[in-house]
Formats: sequence, C-alpha cells, structure tokens
Amino acid sequence: SSYQINVFSIEIAGEGALLKQLEERRKKLLSEGYFNSDLKQSVPSYPKCIGVITSLQGAVVEDILDTIKERWPSKVIVFSVPVQGSNAAKKISKAIEYFNNIERNNSSKPDVLIIARGGGSVEDLWAFNEEIIVKSVFASKLPIVSAIGHETDTTLIDYASDLRAPTPTAAAELAVPNQVQIATHLNDKKISLIELLK
Repeated sequence: SSYQINVFSIEIAGEGALLKQLEERRKKLLSEGYFNSDLKQSVPSYPKCIGVITSLQGAVVEDILDTIKERWPSKVIVFSVPVQGSNAAKKISKAIEYFNNIERNNSSKPDVLIIARGGGSVEDLWAFNEEIIVKSVFASKLPIVSAIGHETDTTLIDYASDLRAPTPTAAAELAVPNQVQIATHLNDKKISLIELLK
C-alpha cells in the first residue's frame, strides 16, 4: 500500500513554542517603550538599605547577603516570593509595589532593589517573562538590578530593569561599593594631602 500525507500547517511545540511566544512578547513590549534605555535610573553609589526580592529556598539569598555583608554592610530587607509557578509573577510584582509604596522617610525604604533567582529551564524562568512583572519593573521609582538565572539566561525583566547582573552574587556587587577599595582610596588621598601640606 502507499500513503499520502497533506500538510497544511506546522506549529512549533514545547520549548520552541515558548521561545516563539517570548520573542513576540519582547517585540511588543519593546515597541511600547518598556525597554527604553533613556529612562533607566542610576543605582545609588552608597545605599543605606537594599531590598531583595527572591525565594528564601536555595543559595541565592545567602550569596547576596554574604556579598553585601563583606563589601558594604547595609540594612537588607528580604521579601520572600515564589520564583516560579503560576502565582510567581503576581507576587513578585506585589513585592516591587510594596517597596515602592513605603514612605520616603521610613528607614525601611530601600535605595535599590535586587530581583534574583538561580538558573533553570525556559519554563522555570518563565515568570520573569510575564508582562505584569515587566510593567512593574518599568514603573518602579526605585532602581532595580535584575539577576535571573545564569549568565547565559536572559528574561524580559532584564531588558526592563535599570541594571542587569549575570548572577545574583554579581547583583550584590553592583548594588554596593567595596569598602576595602574605598578605604584604600581615602588613605591614598590622605597621604597625598599630607605631602602637599609639607
């Protein structure tokens, strides 16, 4: 026997379908101005308080806290959220709004926010491609450093955030200065002034 198959259309399935949806959403949000580099805020040089939005499960939060403690001891407020799953996007957006709505003179008002999670598949990181998060990041009056996945992972909030870090540890390094370098710099300046006054 012989068979004939007529194919009228082919659609991408699985991960390929997600990547197609991601690219379409990226183009849409880009055209609407959510990734406009001219609107990005500067991260403060000497933050007093840092807000961290991540899960308390896993090594990410510990890496961020340890790095900040070592480089520039600061007040850190961790807002625990799920970083994958159907409710993650909404809860992360609520966390961004929460920090933004703290009164300006409140000591718990962060100077900068870090949004972070460890690596994973396209499906694992999908919450960070949802429009609700992109729009919350864009609307934030507080500068946001995004650190989602590994260096090779890119999500839509990376385009909308004010600064993208390749890893959560790098996000902490970008958010705070290095106290050892600053102390060395100040000491060099002090020596220079003493020499000038001789």
